[in-house]
Amino acid sequence: MKLASLKEGRDGELIVVKRDLSSAVRVRGVARTMQEALDHWSKVKGPLQEISQDLNNGKSTLNSFRLQFEELAAPLPRAYQWVDGSAYLNHVQLVRKARGAEMPESFWTDPLMYQGASDSLLGPREPVQVADEAWGIDFESEVAVITDDVPMGVTTERAKDHIQLLVLVNDVSLRNLIPSELAKGFGFLHGKPTTSFSPVAVSPDELGAAWKDCKVHLPLKTYLNEKLFGSPNAGVEMNFNFAQLIAHAAKSRQLTAGSIVGSGTVSNSDRSKGFSCIAEQRMVETIDSGKAVTPFASFGDRIRIEMCDEKGDSIFGSIDQKIEKYGGKFR
Repeated sequence: MKLASLKEGRDGELIVVKRDLSSAVRVRGVARTMQEALDHWSKVKGPLQEISQDLNNGKSTLNSFRLQFEELAAPLPRAYQWVDGSAYLNHVQLVRKARGAEMPESFWTDPLMYQGASDSLLGPREPVQVADEAWGIDFESEVAVITDDVPMGVTTERAKDHIQLLVLVNDVSLRNLIPSELAKGFGFLHGKPTTSFSPVAVSPDELGAAWKDCKVHLPLKTYLNEKLFGSPNAGVEMNFNFAQLIAHAAKSRQLTAGSIVGSGTVSNSDRSKGFSCIAEQRMVETIDSGKAVTPFASFGDRIRIEMCDEKGDSIFGSIDQKIEKYGGKFR
């Protein structure tokens, strides 16, 4: 099934979306918000699946309406937790190689992960607002999972059962603010502003054979100003799958229903596939010629992120955003 959140209050209004993304129905009688549904997932999953099946089969008794991505918030407009891994070690290797550093052996067995801000998450058509272009504006195209309640110390084998929904992510980064923050030895804050999400969240079964080994085996396409920037396969060279990332996040604490766990920048060693962030292209330029030449994003630039099935149909809908100068207003 496919779920989304209409812009309504702080937490949105839950809707069930038709598979082709053409229409949707409200489901207030089942759950008013995505978070409410996840809080009671074992109780509401069945009814939501029935509504989804009826909608897709043209048998729904609920009033449907045309789906407009501009009217959607992030599937979870605010979340109790957003943690992002770095599961594609090709990306990590390039980062370190570009600055002449070796990758520690522990990186192959112990995932990198940071805890991001989740109090306000951007919808698929909301602009990315930044105060200063000099901060080094970049996108990061990713896949993420949304969990139900996950117990502390969950095993990798058990963790896969807690994956309930998947989304696409634009993990916006301000590259020129990050080095000084990392130098403090205490992680990101200013360098990781508000994160953006796809129009819909989908259950793993919607991916069919592409969902295998807790990975999504499909290309993730990123466009910068309508030009294809990259289409690496999200299932290739993902060194830590989502079950492993969840188990890592829950090592010393439980994860509350509605926790979002990201894959990190999707990255393939095959350069012909392009890149999922500007920084990675700049790293390759630095490694090859000693100097990065591709500029970071500017105000007015447009970022589009999308994943399609084997037939070419959009699965999650697209994240399609412009970068704007922050005008001092709370959205």
